[in-house]
Amino acid sequence: MMKAALLTFLLTATFSEAFGEYRVYQYYVKSKVQNINSPDAQIVTSTLNPVSYVAYNGGSLSVEINLLRSWLCMGNTSHQSVCTISEGRELEGAN
Repeated sequence: MMKAALLTFLLTATFSEAFGEYRVYQYYVKSKVQNINSPDAQIVTSTLNPVSYVAYNGGSLSVEINLLRSWLCMGNTSHQSVCTISEGRELEGAN
């Protein structure tokens, strides 16, 4: 019994790969703050969901966002930059 458990553990540790995924969002972002140096609207790609993105960037009084599209990045996600839409899988109904 102990040998079978040890063999199962060793095979699992040797042959298992960690697979992950994360969602990427593309937004049309426009600042609501009246400032001489304020840039025009821009397209931003982020892993933050819409609620978190607005909160992280000053709240709904500071920034206005429109979700353009969203996709999943698959595989090992450690120490990598955000994948492009062509590398990922676009999600339906992102708008």
